[in-house]
Amino acid sequence: MTEQNAAVRGDLVDAVRATSELGRKIMHGADFLTKVRDEEVAIATTEKDEIWRSDKVVLYRYRPRAERKLKQPVLIVFSLVGSYRIIDLQEDRSFVRSLLNSGVSVYVIDWGYPTRADRFLSMDDYINDYLFDAATAVNRAEGGERPNMLGVCEGGTFSLCYAALHPQSLRNLILVVTPIDFHAADATARPGHGFINIWTRNITAEDVDRLLAAHGNLPGELLGSVFASMTPMRTLLKYNLDLLEIAGDREKLLNFLRMEKWLADRPPHPGEVARQWIKDLYQKNKLIKDEFMLGGERVKLSAVSVPVLNIFANDDHIVPPAMSRHVGGHLGTKDYTELALPAGHMGVFVSGKTQGMLAQQIVRWLAERE
Repeated sequence: MTEQNAAVRGDLVDAVRATSELGRKIMHGADFLTKVRDEEVAIATTEKDEIWRSDKVVLYRYRPRAERKLKQPVLIVFSLVGSYRIIDLQEDRSFVRSLLNSGVSVYVIDWGYPTRADRFLSMDDYINDYLFDAATAVNRAEGGERPNMLGVCEGGTFSLCYAALHPQSLRNLILVVTPIDFHAADATARPGHGFINIWTRNITAEDVDRLLAAHGNLPGELLGSVFASMTPMRTLLKYNLDLLEIAGDREKLLNFLRMEKWLADRPPHPGEVARQWIKDLYQKNKLIKDEFMLGGERVKLSAVSVPVLNIFANDDHIVPPAMSRHVGGHLGTKDYTELALPAGHMGVFVSGKTQGMLAQQIVRWLAERE
């Protein structure tokens, strides 16, 4: 047998072995998927108690897991676009547990699942009513301690507006992957990053009105398809190549299913909030211009006088860093800090690279200001 024939035979043997191993992994994964139980892919399992409710909005307090080290509590304000449960995805990837284990008292607002009856609720209702009442409930539960407010994505924009209108009711403000300057762009950004900015700015005002007239609220399925279309190849490949890669690993499959469960749990977005979000912020960029109005009052970023920690993700394709960073000059506070993390939009909470890093940085920053 020549050396060339031996090499070809060796390659064939390797290919057969690889094919056999792949087949074994696929069979193992298929068998696992037929037997997996709902409780095995449960998300947001950290224990918590309801302490306030108004309409569909609920405020929860997480039960302590360590001796308390920070005096002021943290109130987490998540986006209306997705479920807050991503911050407590699973035991070993839980931003909430990291805070609790650091001795922080943690509260979270659950916005609930808006129905057609909620289509006319505005950002004024969510910020000046629900958010104000929730912050007051935290203050009351904590014996008069003003909370630190931690806003995520759209919830960060809500929190920033709240801090401009009610700075006396907060201790500190933490923004995570928050859009602020909706027209900011970075010439060095990767292709596809900021696509949603372009998409929203090219929808006519009439089409926005028609869309909301037809649906009342923006359906969660519609929003999910928009986000999926921003990374089309990634969306397609994760159900074949990614699954094949992890088919033989039970824990990785469970992690995959938990993330898919969260992605599928996308509440409708209240119609009037969506109208303001698209027209006033994405299209007209009123927030950074100090032209945005809530409850008849102008939201002036220069009125934000509390210390601000602004955290953004370097690989964020939904809220590119340019939309978040360098806004300190627009704020009234002199205590402004920026922190960039090596992750994507929600990867700051679930990525293996940033596990624990986000909570550690926040706790350290808050401790310095106590």
